[in-house]
Amino acid sequence: MKTRVVILAGGAGTRLGVLTAKRTKPAVPFAGKYRIIDFTLSNCVNSGLIDVMIIAQYMPRSLIEHIGAGGPWDLDRDLTGGVRIHTPFQRRGNTDWFSGTADAVQQNFSWIKSGNPDLVMILSGDHIYKMDYSRMIDFHLSRRADATLATIRVPHQEASRFGIMETDPNGRVIDFIEKPADPPSDLANMGVYIFNARTLNQALWEDYQDAYSSHDFGKDILPILIKEFRVFAYPFSGYWVDVGTVGTYWQAHMDLLNPQIPMDLYERSWVIHTRSEERPPVMIHPNAVIENSMICDGCIIESGAVVRNSVLSPGVRLRSNTTVEQSILFTDAQVQSGAIVQQSILDKRVQIGKNSTIGSLGREEPIITMIGKNTILPEGVTVEAGAQIGADVIPEDITGLQVTAKQIIQTRRLPYEI
Repeated sequence: MKTRVVILAGGAGTRLGVLTAKRTKPAVPFAGKYRIIDFTLSNCVNSGLIDVMIIAQYMPRSLIEHIGAGGPWDLDRDLTGGVRIHTPFQRRGNTDWFSGTADAVQQNFSWIKSGNPDLVMILSGDHIYKMDYSRMIDFHLSRRADATLATIRVPHQEASRFGIMETDPNGRVIDFIEKPADPPSDLANMGVYIFNARTLNQALWEDYQDAYSSHDFGKDILPILIKEFRVFAYPFSGYWVDVGTVGTYWQAHMDLLNPQIPMDLYERSWVIHTRSEERPPVMIHPNAVIENSMICDGCIIESGAVVRNSVLSPGVRLRSNTTVEQSILFTDAQVQSGAIVQQSILDKRVQIGKNSTIGSLGREEPIITMIGKNTILPEGVTVEAGAQIGADVIPEDITGLQVTAKQIIQTRRLPYEI
């Protein structure tokens, strides 16, 4: 039984704010040394699926550089599978950017069906979870299904954020509603699909010819399939999160620091693979304090620095007497002496000036402060909780030393000066 995997990695991810200003959502760093897409890719290779196509659209450069030929995932192969990245292309007749998830697959279906796969597995590249897809394939085949959807139970108050379905006693899906205002159940669509290739081909072609369709799997394809084909729900009970918002992205990191959360990055039988660069060992100076945190290679934590409940990516440097709490610092970020960073996300190569205060604690509902890639903040600046400072900002772009909550600051320089 030949299975081809298609990973959708095209979202602009606007709800992640400055983190997706220069990269697609699946390429956003996660858990210090990884990218978000590493979890889906690693699930594939750990499940024995080595024929993988990635469909990208929005700012794919970081993603393409990260994936490369697929070596870190043992996907640098040709005759026996491998990984390929497809982006939108110009073709004869009417053509455009992908207008929906189904349209992205439809425009690439000539490549997807090359080699005549029996099954097509469609995955999202922006979810954090560990899942053995081979078990789902066995489930699909044992039910003689035309399509199978992975599902998870979610809190009822959050169900309106997802596609929600109802099933009969045998697990066959009998109803599906995309993001309902009044959810009929708590059984949510995870965005993990298995289709018989012929079924998917027919469904996509019919959807393509429908001028009124939004060409989306959740809104258009699945409701029709459920009426005409055998569609089953595969139950998943592990840790899974869609890190599509700043809040869920930050909370997923805090979950990793919680030993009660069933998401073990240290499980040797299910390695999360990634592309890493060589960095020297972590250096922790005398009188530094580190509590319940992840610290990656190349970090230097100087005397008197305090790190609590935080994730530091490779090459982060905390100067003397700094404080970092409940925060996520990307690669090569620097925090100068006396600065305080709390409930914040600092993108790559951000520099925080001496005696600055970024974000704050003490709220029942965390309000995350975000600093964009390559930004340099002046000494003594205060950035209130919830503020956003974009990429490439320099001290001259900031008026005064107070950035208020909900304020968004962008660089004043023209693009060719950046």
